[in-house]
Amino acid sequence: MKVKYIGTQYLGTAFEADKEYEVISLEKGWYRIMTELEEDYLFPPECFEVVEE
Repeated sequence: MKVKYIGTQYLGTAFEADKEYEVISLEKGWYRIMTELEEDYLFPPECFEVVEE
């Protein structure tokens, strides 16, 4: 699944605006995503817009 970040909390450190990110896995309803810091973390789905299922 590909998502685009629409939140504000992590922008500038972990995500770039309007860039798509691959969801590595879905864990307890949260998305595991590789960030711009080249580390994967869990993030709440409400911070993202699904671009591709």
